[in-house]
Amino acid sequence: MTGKTLTRADLADAIHRDVGVSRQESAQLVEAVLDMISDTLVKGETVKLSSFGSFQLRDKNGRVGRNPKTGEEVPIDPRRVLVFKPSQVLKERIDTALSK
Repeated sequence: MTGKTLTRADLADAIHRDVGVSRQESAQLVEAVLDMISDTLVKGETVKLSSFGSFQLRDKNGRVGRNPKTGEEVPIDPRRVLVFKPSQVLKERIDTALSK
């Protein structure tokens, strides 16, 4: 692993290079897609991207946890968490790349 992180700017540059739109338009496209995904998740809906995966919100119940330093019991409030489930196509592509 190289440790490099893919950023919004990297996505915009790739769109600029591969599609041929201006840098400003490619940055706006990236922002629009990310805003649409975020807005859909905020509404509580699932986002499914074919051949990539799906983003879902899950409700977690409240529970009692422990402070690892002191061992003291601490209540953990119920909350919503975002989970990503990769598609089978993505899993296979990653497995193939790692097995080389």
